[in-house]
Amino acid sequence: MSDFVIKAPAIPSVPVNGGGRFPVRRIFCVGKNYADHVKEMGGDPKKTPPVFFTKPADAVHTGGALIYPLATDNLHYEGEMVVALKSGGMNIPAGTAGEHIFGYAAGCDLTRRDLQAAAKSEGAPWDAAKGLDNGAVVGAITVAEDIDTLDAGILSLSVNDEIRQQADLSTMIWSVPEIINRLSQLFELKAGDLIYTGTPEGVGPLVLGDTCRIEIDGLQRVEFTVTQAA
Repeated sequence: MSDFVIKAPAIPSVPVNGGGRFPVRRIFCVGKNYADHVKEMGGDPKKTPPVFFTKPADAVHTGGALIYPLATDNLHYEGEMVVALKSGGMNIPAGTAGEHIFGYAAGCDLTRRDLQAAAKSEGAPWDAAKGLDNGAVVGAITVAEDIDTLDAGILSLSVNDEIRQQADLSTMIWSVPEIINRLSQLFELKAGDLIYTGTPEGVGPLVLGDTCRIEIDGLQRVEFTVTQAA
């Protein structure tokens, strides 16, 4: 018998190719991890320490209808590869980081760009811009053992069948092992964590009725359509 004083929330989860679901503990995201995107956002693409931020675990959205979020007139897509962890730790060496990876998925970091711009101008946190409901789109996870390697391959994002973003994973400034190494110096990583690894250039707005599709070589694509709240 539980001692909870209210009904416990459901555990957020993501489908796994081949069956089962992956329970989500925390969502970590990497900002500014493709040089051309850093430049399009007005930054310097030198290999400086990666920028990390988080999203709530229940922000996961696994495709289909996606309600246009509250409090924004400028919702942006950011196509990304997502890494799912089966174990973790602190100060994980880059050389052994792969041992902690359960699998990979295509995803999209949705951003209230107007709120982010306002926060940047005031030196304020990005929480409201990045932590929106359904703001962590992620497709079915492909188990790592079923993929030869994912240090290269084409990531593309299209809106209404028009490609808006396209880049090779090999052009990430920080590789997946390096990301895990750096992130584990800030947080104790654990099974159930998702890591969004950054987006290439070409980010832009979504409006009602848009269908957005993210594809990565070797992974299952994820697709969603922006709808109005009932």
